[in-house]
Amino acid sequence: MIQTGPRNLITDVAGVLVGNAEDAGLRSGTTVVLADAPMTAAVDVRGGGPGTRETDALDPSCLVEAVDAVVLSGGSAYGLDAAGGVMSWLGARGRGFKVGDAVIPIVPSAILFDLLNGGDTDWGETPPYRALGTRAAESAAADFALGNAGAGLGAVAGGVKGGLGSASFVFEGSDGTELTVGALTVANPFGATVMPGTRTFWAWALEQKGELGGQAPPAGPLAEPELDYPLAGSPAANTTLVVVATDAALTKAQAGRIAIMAQDGVARAIRPVHTPFDGDTVFVVSTGARPLADPLGDIAKLGMLAADCTARAIARGVYEAEGLGAYPGYRAPGKQDSGTNR
Repeated sequence: MIQTGPRNLITDVAGVLVGNAEDAGLRSGTTVVLADAPMTAAVDVRGGGPGTRETDALDPSCLVEAVDAVVLSGGSAYGLDAAGGVMSWLGARGRGFKVGDAVIPIVPSAILFDLLNGGDTDWGETPPYRALGTRAAESAAADFALGNAGAGLGAVAGGVKGGLGSASFVFEGSDGTELTVGALTVANPFGATVMPGTRTFWAWALEQKGELGGQAPPAGPLAEPELDYPLAGSPAANTTLVVVATDAALTKAQAGRIAIMAQDGVARAIRPVHTPFDGDTVFVVSTGARPLADPLGDIAKLGMLAADCTARAIARGVYEAEGLGAYPGYRAPGKQDSGTNR
C-alpha cells in the first residue's frame, strides 16, 4: 500500500528536519534540510543556468560519503553565502567531516533568482544570506511552513506566486519493510505549473487527500490546453530546486539514480522545464535507516515515488503561496494562470 506520511512533508522521513528564514523587506529567504546524522547524498542538475556550491563532492568518485545539510536559497549567486552560515552553525556543534582535529561541515547548496520581485536589495557590502542561513539552521524542525516561507518567499511560478512545497509517501519495500520518501521543492520556474488559461495544475492527477484544493480532471476545452508558449521571460531569472529524502539505505550512485528519476517529477509539474533560463537542481539525501532487500526493484519503485512526490510538492508550493507584490496567489479569487511568467 502507498499512502502519504502523517505530515505529508519531507520530515516524515525520521530524523530529517527543515528550517526556514526570510527577510520580508528583501522578499527573499533561505531553507535548510538537515538530519540527526550525516546523510548520503547525490545531485542531478538539468537547468541551463544553475548556481550551486559543493555539488562536485557528491560525485560517487569523490572522497566525501555524506553531507551534513543541504541549503536552498533565494538571492541568485549572493544566496550561496547562506551555506556558509549553516556551515558555521554546524561546525560550532562539532558536526562535519573530520580531518585530524579539524571539523568541516559538508553543505551543498543551490540558489534561485528572486532579485527582481520588488524587494529591497540595497544591502551594500553585507548581503543578508549568511545570516539567513544561520537563522534557518536554528529554526530546523519537523513541522514547517509552506508557500511564502524560506527560499519560497520570493519565488514566482508562471503568472502566479511560487513557493515552498513538500509532500511524502510511505510504502512497502520488497520484503514488506516500511519505507518513506519525501520531497521539498522551491517552485520559481520560467515555465508554468498551471495549464494556460485555466486553474488546473499540470500535476493535477497526482494530488493526494485534497492537498491541491481538490483538482478536477481537465474537461472540454481544458482537455486540450494551448500548447504554444510565449517565451517572454528574463534570461537567468528562474529555477526550481528540489531535495528528496528517504530512509532507504542508498549508496551515492543509487542516490544519483533516484535524483535522475525525480527530475521527471519536475517535468510533470512544469512546462516548459529545464530551459536555458532555469537552474533546475535535484538533491537526494538518505538517512540509511532502512536496508533494501532488493536494491534494483526497490530503487525503481523509490525513484518512481520520488518523482511523484516532487511533482506534488511543486504544485503544492504554488497552491500554498500567498500573493506578493505584482504576483497574485493561485488561490486569489478569479485568478487564472496565463501560461506566461511575466
